[in-house]
Amino acid sequence: MANDAQTEAPVADYRALLEQERGSLARQLAELGFGGVSDTGLSYDANFADSSQVTAERGEAETLAGELRNSLAEVERALERVADGTYGTCLRCGKAISPARLEAKPAVTTCIECASLPR
Repeated sequence: MANDAQTEAPVADYRALLEQERGSLARQLAELGFGGVSDTGLSYDANFADSSQVTAERGEAETLAGELRNSLAEVERALERVADGTYGTCLRCGKAISPARLEAKPAVTTCIECASLPR
């Protein structure tokens, strides 16, 4: 029984890290104007004199939002692995992912050895 408590505590810690990361990513998306499902990003004044600057800024915001959404999806998948009991196991080789790697990157899906291999 003590063994179960020892293995459960780290998973709970990682769950907390993942939930914190999910909240942070959601806040960043909201700050960019991409917080909701139908949000299309920041709005710009149609009469703005430099439309190329607006286009560039909009493109940068959309690129950043895409990266944030990808990271959020990775965190959501990691939380699903926590729920189904597969969190912390390398999806490539099936070995345990080191606690140091999970702490540094809680949504990581591969052990360090597999991460260094070509895809």
